[in-house]
Amino acid sequence: MGIVARDGYELTPRAEEAEVLVVNTCSFIEAAQKESIDAILEMAEHKKFGAAKKLIVAGCLVERYREQILEQVPEVDAVVGTGEVERILEAVHGDLRVLPAQPPTFLYHHFTPRVMTTPKHAAYIKIAEGCDHPCTFCIIPELRGKFRSRRFESVVREAENLARAGAREITLIGQDTTSYGEDLGLRDGLAQLLSKLAQIEELLWVRFLYAYPNRVTQKLLDTIAAHPRLAKYIDMPLQHASRKVLARMKRGSNGDAFLRLLEGMRKTIPGVSLRTSFIVGFPGETEKDFQELGDFVVEAKLDWMGVFEYSDVDNAESHALDDKVDAGTISDRRNRLMAVQKKISRENLRLKYRAAKRETLLALVEGLSKENPLVWEARLEGMAPEIDGKLYLTDIELPSGEVAEAGDVARVQITKSDAYDLIGRVVEIRPRPANRANENVSVASAAPVPPAEKLHRIATGAPLRVLG
Repeated sequence: MGIVARDGYELTPRAEEAEVLVVNTCSFIEAAQKESIDAILEMAEHKKFGAAKKLIVAGCLVERYREQILEQVPEVDAVVGTGEVERILEAVHGDLRVLPAQPPTFLYHHFTPRVMTTPKHAAYIKIAEGCDHPCTFCIIPELRGKFRSRRFESVVREAENLARAGAREITLIGQDTTSYGEDLGLRDGLAQLLSKLAQIEELLWVRFLYAYPNRVTQKLLDTIAAHPRLAKYIDMPLQHASRKVLARMKRGSNGDAFLRLLEGMRKTIPGVSLRTSFIVGFPGETEKDFQELGDFVVEAKLDWMGVFEYSDVDNAESHALDDKVDAGTISDRRNRLMAVQKKISRENLRLKYRAAKRETLLALVEGLSKENPLVWEARLEGMAPEIDGKLYLTDIELPSGEVAEAGDVARVQITKSDAYDLIGRVVEIRPRPANRANENVSVASAAPVPPAEKLHRIATGAPLRVLG
């Protein structure tokens, strides 16, 4: 989006008025792939009957089905794979029909123009791309290429620019953030990076997602514990707890080892919030294996948990495994495991935040709720954006008449807890940084406003949100 905007294109979320349509696709699991295809076909109709003159398909689906997309959807004019992001203008002006000679190698940096699609106060930074782990259920290495880290200084510079532009929270992402810097010769690279980012005064929180269990070092845990700006939060997908299933996944380890790791995290980082995700229905998973996973969930008492139904992707290694689990059983196991976690989450929130009914906690105000526009939302340190529970605010106005705004840091009093969410009210609004008042601050190399005579309309969209 930043690249096309810098070239003079006006971005629009409305497909019906765009001259160029870009569908950014996912191909990680079957459901996402189907949604991507549906989005492509929907946009093809706009090209047939609307203002659109060009339809471009981008992202992971291109890496798997480049030729098929061009052959089977004649409305598609060009395809842009994950390794060809910088060639988007060639697609807009011409086409990209030639198969790439090399696997994906693209990795953006702080000079790459970027258009923010998140609220100004909360931003993501990708610190690495690709993956070298051999998980049998995953095709990320095929779609994204080998693991490669961004340069240390580039990440820090982007974070500083985002903070100056009003970001109060930064979330570091990558397929495996805990391997950050290994390819650059950095030892404990993520810990070093977090230590540096923790010095940026404008930030309230810095968090990272997707820790790989065997890459979580004591140095990393000590670093999180030592810096107030580093969110006391770890998202570590475990995928399963059965030794047998984990071996078939080529993940290794077992539930007992995971429990020891979780114990070490809680001991080093008091009050840490822990999130994980599991896959149920993996080929060969027996009822005994599933029960072992359920027992682990009860004992682990994790704060947040996601459960995915196994997706039998045709070119994943697990596709060739025997003893497939039927769809009905997979769905049933997911529902049963989530029911167990719901009880745990409810009790965790009740115990963890009952003291906050008397005291106050720091929260980042998000703005009006999308589900209920009459209620405001906020998040606590232990709540990552978009994936965890929320704090709903019943009162955002102080006795003085001051009203909380999106991006404010506030002290809140918790009045009620539910299974996944909290309810509270604002009791204090922290002073706002000077840069909050400057709406014209640019982010990194954010795209400049093009001259009027160069404006064309281009709609870019991800399949999960139609267009936006």
